[in-house]
Amino acid sequence: MNHQAPAMRASAASAASELDMANAIRALAMDAVQQANSGHPGMPMGMADAAAVLFNRFLKIDPSRPDWPDRDRFVLSAGHGSMLQYALHFLLGYEDMPVEQLQRFRQLGSRTAGHPEYGHALGIETTTGPLGQGIATAVGMALAERMLATRFGEDLVDHHTYVIAGDGCLQEGLSHEAIDLAGHLGLARLVVLWDDNRISIDGPTSLSTSMDQPGRFRAAGWNVVAVDGHDTEAVSAAIGEARAADRPTLIACRSIIGRGAPNLQGSEKTHGAPLGDTEIAAARQNIGWPHPPFHVPGEILGAWRAAAERGKAARRAWERRRESSPHREAFDRAIAGEMPDAVLEGIRAFRKEHFDKATKVATRKASEMALAVINAATELTVGGSADLTHSNLTITKGMGRIERGGFAGRYIHYGIREHGMAAAMNGIALHGGFIPYGGTFLCFADYARGAMRLSALMRQRVIYVMTHDSIGLGEDGPTHQPVEHLAMLRATPNLNVFRPADIVETAECWELALAARNRPSVLVLSRQNLPMLRAMHSDLNRSARGAYLMRETAGARDVTIIATGSEVEIAHAAADLLRSRDSIGAAVVSMPCWELFEEQDEAYRNEVLGSAPRVAVEAAARLGWDRWTGNPGAFVGMTGFGASAPAADLYRHFAITAEAVADAALAVVRKD
Repeated sequence: MNHQAPAMRASAASAASELDMANAIRALAMDAVQQANSGHPGMPMGMADAAAVLFNRFLKIDPSRPDWPDRDRFVLSAGHGSMLQYALHFLLGYEDMPVEQLQRFRQLGSRTAGHPEYGHALGIETTTGPLGQGIATAVGMALAERMLATRFGEDLVDHHTYVIAGDGCLQEGLSHEAIDLAGHLGLARLVVLWDDNRISIDGPTSLSTSMDQPGRFRAAGWNVVAVDGHDTEAVSAAIGEARAADRPTLIACRSIIGRGAPNLQGSEKTHGAPLGDTEIAAARQNIGWPHPPFHVPGEILGAWRAAAERGKAARRAWERRRESSPHREAFDRAIAGEMPDAVLEGIRAFRKEHFDKATKVATRKASEMALAVINAATELTVGGSADLTHSNLTITKGMGRIERGGFAGRYIHYGIREHGMAAAMNGIALHGGFIPYGGTFLCFADYARGAMRLSALMRQRVIYVMTHDSIGLGEDGPTHQPVEHLAMLRATPNLNVFRPADIVETAECWELALAARNRPSVLVLSRQNLPMLRAMHSDLNRSARGAYLMRETAGARDVTIIATGSEVEIAHAAADLLRSRDSIGAAVVSMPCWELFEEQDEAYRNEVLGSAPRVAVEAAARLGWDRWTGNPGAFVGMTGFGASAPAADLYRHFAITAEAVADAALAVVRKD
């Protein structure tokens, strides 16, 4: 079913005016970069013709309702060419993009940031700039479209995802993960227009690559079309072919960077610097644009606004279909993304059950058990793993797997593509309709890091299930044993890092991750079994404040032991030892989430941490812990990389033991 082509396609008779429409993009791009004395004019000028065809003839968007669920998604993966998108948004009439915003390109407080930023301006579907992220995120968007269409029907979900990507996007290793996954799944609604200008910052791309990019895409199962990127009819025919294909399509648009600048076009000199007044004047004459800076004649602006009106008509037709759809209420709930009450009720019952049973399991197993409750109570969650499903324990009964031609399931086998998985989950979250979670080993957060950072920057509800969280994974050794990773993740703004101590905290952390609509979460989980440590049950989510007093002293508090995850058990044992051996009263604080604890008021933090000396224990690097231990204070943990041995031997070898914690506590008490 196709609800797009008849409503959206402009007449081919408009091809002559399309050149003027493209030249408007060129002029605005070179004027804005010149005024800012900063930016990248070459890509917008080189891809102006292809963009004019895409937006004028095909793209289904309505600037008056930029969040309309069945809009086409446009991703400018080559985000350095942001003036292409800003110019288009001004021309199409987005209310937050008047010409004054173009005149303030790259200035503090403007909508026109150096690279497109999700949430910073209307119609920006994803943050781009780190090359390769856009195309990989678009894979998640295209996948979400097919999953939603399968669930609710093509009367409600029937759109494409279009990407403009550059040579740099395709050189990044992330692009290989993304195109491989998209081709494997046959994501036919994904169309990538490659700006094949063969220029990089250093000069011609031949300096660093000989890759047959069309051949690479064909090998990954894509349809490939090569065109002159400045031949509007050829570009239009290629997009038409892509829309009819049964697989994703790469359109290789052979282009000239800085097209229209007579002395600099085709050169790296147009990539990342203003053209200069003299060259801009020559470009105006060369393209027949006699208008002053930032001025677009009414007839050309009118042609662009007509394209927006066609999008509005398509949106209104969709709204009529939505009103009569039997799936309307379920679809609206999915797009709203609200967790049903049954999830919270199920998690609370789960916590009570396993407190009563004192269930002892690895927190990765506790996560699987909690997910069984969550996934049974809502269809919003979509799981996956980077080829570690039965190590991360991320699949639950009845989810069904996503496969080519079969998008009814809820579990995605991402393959050994951690970075691609993270970026695709960003795309799924941005698209709407699902809450994605995906698993790998914590050590491989290194591979996923670029997309995880964008999850946080874009404030997306993406949940990372990262197991095998310390030397506790044992024999696989230092290559797989995280040491510095918790510090790296905790240093990332707007990212909740949860390291639960037992099955109860694990369920609480899942509840908090699902409730955090404006930030991603990382669940850091153990391989080894851990006892249930709570002394009493509470319906309150005690992890919600980031840290809490798990064990108070009978009398005065002489020392406070702070721990996370598997080391909370060690902290309890150390407290026992201090009492029996040294007659010292040690309180134990479990701190599953630093970020949430930081957000608490000072009075609560002081109540939890107390005024006695503090010792922290965590089987990871010390970095950051001194904030919580203070002076005098001590830390018991890792000072270097791990080793290959059984977990118990490693904890003894690296002196992360109850005895070591008790000795450190005794030392700080005596120092105090």
